Amino acid sequence: MVLDSLRVRLRPWRDGDADAFAALNADPAVMRHFAAPLSRAESDAMLARVRAHDAEHGFCFWAAERRPDGRLVGFCGLSRVSFGARFVPAVEIGWRLFPAFWGQGLAREAAELALAAAFGPLGLPEVVAFTVPANAPSWGLMRRLGMRPDGGFEHPRLPEGHPLRPHLLYRLRRDEWSRAA
Repeated sequence: MVLDSLRVRLRPWRDGDADAFAALNADPAVMRHFAAPLSRAESDAMLARVRAHDAEHGFCFWAAERRPDGRLVGFCGLSRVSFGARFVPAVEIGWRLFPAFWGQGLAREAAELALAAAFGPLGLPEVVAFTVPANAPSWGLMRRLGMRPDGGFEHPRLPEGHPLRPHLLYRLRRDEWSRAA
């Protein structure tokens, strides 16, 4: 699946994207709301999981590139939530952009493409998103996308007492998206 807007293209990952994917996942500014930046081996393993998810489900956290020049800006897309929580089973929307592309509206444009795919050809009934309370840019975007807050949860992949364990949960149902679209 390839999704295009005026400025953004979401596309499957290519073999040549691994270096940029690793640089994104190793960037301390990008990863400040995650447990830790990823090593190259961890990033390569994540990329393999993302590509396998795409092969199995027909969607993933796609590579996001700037359409005018094809420059990779990060990723955005959809993924089945792979841990146990009160809202699972679920499909999440997520994004991660290089700092050079923050504040330009590219994450929103990419997320709108992903939601259009989720509620259009993929026929999903609902999409969730989550982040830590300190990540105001992400939960702000969730709200601008029309997602509604649904409390919080403790991320089960982080140990008890970890400062990033508390997460905020947002939801958007297909019928809510259609009314807003």
